[in-house]
Amino acid sequence: MAEHVRDRSPEADGSAAAGGDVPGSAPGTPPELPAGVRVWTFDAGPGVEPDLSALDDAERRRHARFLRPADRIRYGVAHAALRRLLGELTGTAPAALRFGRQPCPRCGGPHGRPVLERPAGGPEFSLSHGGGLVLVAVAPGRVGVDVEPVKDAPPESGLVERLHPAERAVVDAAPEALRSAAFTRLWTRKEAYLKGLGVGLGRALDADDVSTGVPGWHLVDLAPGKGHAGALAVECAGAPDTVPGMRERGADFP
Repeated sequence: MAEHVRDRSPEADGSAAAGGDVPGSAPGTPPELPAGVRVWTFDAGPGVEPDLSALDDAERRRHARFLRPADRIRYGVAHAALRRLLGELTGTAPAALRFGRQPCPRCGGPHGRPVLERPAGGPEFSLSHGGGLVLVAVAPGRVGVDVEPVKDAPPESGLVERLHPAERAVVDAAPEALRSAAFTRLWTRKEAYLKGLGVGLGRALDADDVSTGVPGWHLVDLAPGKGHAGALAVECAGAPDTVPGMRERGADFP
């Protein structure tokens, strides 16, 4: 594969973890991740040629349906990388992996979190692609990850208004030049958390305050580089299956 990759796990070697000479990586030390969690960053920008040999027939058909080359590259990099990483972690040929979906926590339909069905007993995982980057995260329990490019234009006011009041306050308090970055960081935290829950954007955007913390989950800001923001959400041990109405403010949001 032609993608450039950086492992952000605590076990990664020093140069990769610190963003040293790895092509496509950004400088800076990655954040501390919860035990057993690993995150990889992949370049999916123009000119990258993903190896599609491990994709199944359905993935190949979907890849071929994308009209824009950038969309094909992101999809190809993301799904090929996911198969290769899970294959290495489970000792299984990437093409032999089989995926399924958990029931949706909201309605019980077959569109909840993606899971590895074969081989059974593998790690939980999450996948995100945005702009020119792909993030893949694996963890012992429920996990969500998201990456988005930071736009030059300010966030849409209608979208900001749909956020939790505390989140809106964070965006509104940011200097105008940093408002887009503040919004994108919040948005990646929210998407990562909703992916971890398995409900996606079907949950009301003002239901949870991710500017600080939510009960039963670790929220970690990532720095994937190249003008992108990223976030990781990992379920804490013993967390309930549903998120209660109460909120905690136990994590700083820079």
